Amino acid sequence: MAQHNITGHLGEEATCTYLEQHGYKIVERNWRMGNIEIDIIAENKTDLVFVEVKTRTAAYADVNPEEYVDEHKRRFMTVAGNAYMKHHCIVKNLRFDISGILWNKQTNSVEEIHYYEDAFRPKLRTATANSHNGQWKWHRR
Repeated sequence: MAQHNITGHLGEEATCTYLEQHGYKIVERNWRMGNIEIDIIAENKTDLVFVEVKTRTAAYADVNPEEYVDEHKRRFMTVAGNAYMKHHCIVKNLRFDISGILWNKQTNSVEEIHYYEDAFRPKLRTATANSHNGQWKWHRR
């Protein structure tokens, strides 16, 4: 496994531990829809939470890891989250969180964790299945 994949996996583990310590149940990890992936799906009594995890080592500490979640990634998370909820017929509040992990390679541990609840709100759109070709497409409400 490549070093960046190992670092990413360690960040996801740290985020799962953080969520469990704060009363969340981990529902899925690395859930995929086509080429879109959601790192962690967790839930509590009222919310279903889609979490994007960004992990960086100190070598890249000039920018906080969570700042790498751009508008493009947020759109993909929105589409995947909507598809997940429709596929599983879930009726809960939907939330998108971002976890930024700074990993210390020397101590092999988390140096900093920045967790942002409700980090962004998706635009009012929904993804629906196109009955002709099975592809997902946007519909404005």
